[in-house]
Amino acid sequence: MNSQHVIAHLLILMLVHVIEGFSPVLSIQNRLRATTRTSTSTFCGATSSDDDSSMALLQKRIHQVTRSESTLPLVVLDAMLPRQRLIVKVNHDLLIMSLMRGLVKSRLKEETPYFGMLGMTRSETLEPIHLSTGVQVEIVGKPQETDGGLILELKAGKRFRIEQDTVERTEKGWVQAQVIYIDSNKEDKQEKDMESMARARQMAKEFTDPNVSLNENKSLKDKWIELAREKEQTPGQIDQLLKDLGPIPSWEEPSECALWIGALINPIPAMGVALEIRPELLMAKSAEERTQIALNGIWNSIHHMQGPRIVKMKK
Repeated sequence: MNSQHVIAHLLILMLVHVIEGFSPVLSIQNRLRATTRTSTSTFCGATSSDDDSSMALLQKRIHQVTRSESTLPLVVLDAMLPRQRLIVKVNHDLLIMSLMRGLVKSRLKEETPYFGMLGMTRSETLEPIHLSTGVQVEIVGKPQETDGGLILELKAGKRFRIEQDTVERTEKGWVQAQVIYIDSNKEDKQEKDMESMARARQMAKEFTDPNVSLNENKSLKDKWIELAREKEQTPGQIDQLLKDLGPIPSWEEPSECALWIGALINPIPAMGVALEIRPELLMAKSAEERTQIALNGIWNSIHHMQGPRIVKMKK
């Protein structure tokens, strides 16, 4: 069994305990049509009492639609960041295969080809901790079934955090939760500490501005890419990574900029050239904290790949 299959098998073993389920519901369009039909038939010839009853029913339907859209099945595999892609190869264990096939087929059937992805970290005492912040991942294309296996390609999208006390086990034996989606730009604009945001934007500039501490005054991003090309695990790995990530966001969007850098230096599959910072980025509370984590991470990675010639280190 090669290393990729071993890793995938171990990760899926965690999945059997915490794979978090799905709620088979109608598509948004069908649910809204059902709401409209019910409302129309109820209001025709309605009395005052009927009006109250119909309004309550309509509000209930709206609540159900809203709730279902914020309900995600959750899978614990990797602390992915937005824009990252992961190929999951599930092999060998028939129970695990049944669970994974059921989850994927149900999401595709309901025209909701996505679920929540969570990672893990460790406490100071090295106890494993499940993250409460993750990303919504989309099932890309059609899953490939092989002899005794299933291959999925997942693409990470928007971040979310789990609402407290909403994790529940479904009748299928899986777990799901209510989540709140996180909009980085809205989050940054709502930051009340203007000085903190100014520091975050200033640090974000350092990712792409020329840096006098580096050869040829290259930016941190460009220097990392240059060095990482020499450490590729497979030919063209960095080119594909950059294609998946797309252009780096502007320094005026410091949170998105930091998440992009995190996805760059902690790629999938891992290259072993940087410390793992993705869980920290996901759990960070402010744009300043995110950009500081990413800045430390890329400086340390450059230092690791290039050696002691780097004299500047961010603290």
